[in-house]
Amino acid sequence: MSGPTDRLTPRSVRRGAALACVFAGVLMSGAATGSWVEDPEPGGGGWAGRAPGEAAGDDSAPRDAGDAARLVSRSGDRWAAAYSPQEYERLRLSLEGEYVGTGIAVSRTPDGRIVVGEVHAGSPAEEAGILPGDEILTIDGAGLDGGAVTDAVGRLRGSDLPTAAGPGSTVLLGLARAGERWETEVARARLTAETVTVTREVPGVTRIHVSSFSRGAADQLREAVERVPAGDAVLLDLRGNGGGLLTEAARAASVFLDGGLVATYDVHGDQRALHAEPGGDTGTPLVVLVDGGTMSSAELLAAALQDRNRAVLVGSRTFGKGTVQMPSEQPDGSVAELTVGHYVTPSGRTVDQERPVEPDLPVGAGEDAEAKARTVLAGLA
Repeated sequence: MSGPTDRLTPRSVRRGAALACVFAGVLMSGAATGSWVEDPEPGGGGWAGRAPGEAAGDDSAPRDAGDAARLVSRSGDRWAAAYSPQEYERLRLSLEGEYVGTGIAVSRTPDGRIVVGEVHAGSPAEEAGILPGDEILTIDGAGLDGGAVTDAVGRLRGSDLPTAAGPGSTVLLGLARAGERWETEVARARLTAETVTVTREVPGVTRIHVSSFSRGAADQLREAVERVPAGDAVLLDLRGNGGGLLTEAARAASVFLDGGLVATYDVHGDQRALHAEPGGDTGTPLVVLVDGGTMSSAELLAAALQDRNRAVLVGSRTFGKGTVQMPSEQPDGSVAELTVGHYVTPSGRTVDQERPVEPDLPVGAGEDAEAKARTVLAGLA
């Protein structure tokens, strides 16, 4: 499974692990004074998480976030984040399932090399002849020097530049394949994110990985489930899923539930509920893979399927973020995300760092989570 990708990592590496959960709350008209009206539906989740215990308003805040940065620094809200107008627009596009990038997903090998994990079909990277497995040696002439994968992601996207690179901008890549080295210039373009991928590595089990809950993810998941061969069990992989829209997570739950409660949440004390639509697939054996990278609305989905006895959870404890944020546009155009409430699972559980979603079957260090999940599926079948 590929690691971080230039198409779904919305922030610069200079903010790194200090990223607050983005779009982790409700994008709703009139839900809070000064809220930025973006969507009539509640949203939640996040692409990346602030490191546990890290205070909001630290040096990672963007210098051009202005009023939002000052508001966040005064809030004492650990999940708060401040964005410049340009940053927030990039995040909005990401949540809509769009991104500006080359179409390369990258991952790190055990020996520390950065390699191409996937190439988006029809992307500039594919047109440039880049293939999965190619090693990335340099980006715009600068070596990767054992840096974080997120560094490579930010440089591929151009989000590390003072002014974010847009469609039509280019990046010069130094690559290696089978002992051959070369450089190629790759354009950036506005592309559609592929949030759902399907593999069938062993007979009888279809693995569906959902990387985020951007808009349209639930429809992609439903289409993937409808194409599962008759008699197959489903392995729903939510590992590394940083979240997204709460409504997309609820609609994803509808794929496997026949109506009923998915979660409740509050916005400044105003209680609301998310329900699954009737008619979901309730018969196919289902296991959900989770880990510490399963966050926010992805945790909501996993917990709902667990509470409703629809799926067995396998893996390790999730990240632990059940808070809801609201974006608020400031006078200078910057945007602050502040916590306005929490969500609760169907059984009444709250999710936080001390009480993350626990798997039904934990996977220990060195164990193969997918192999253990397939064993469980065999028993369910």
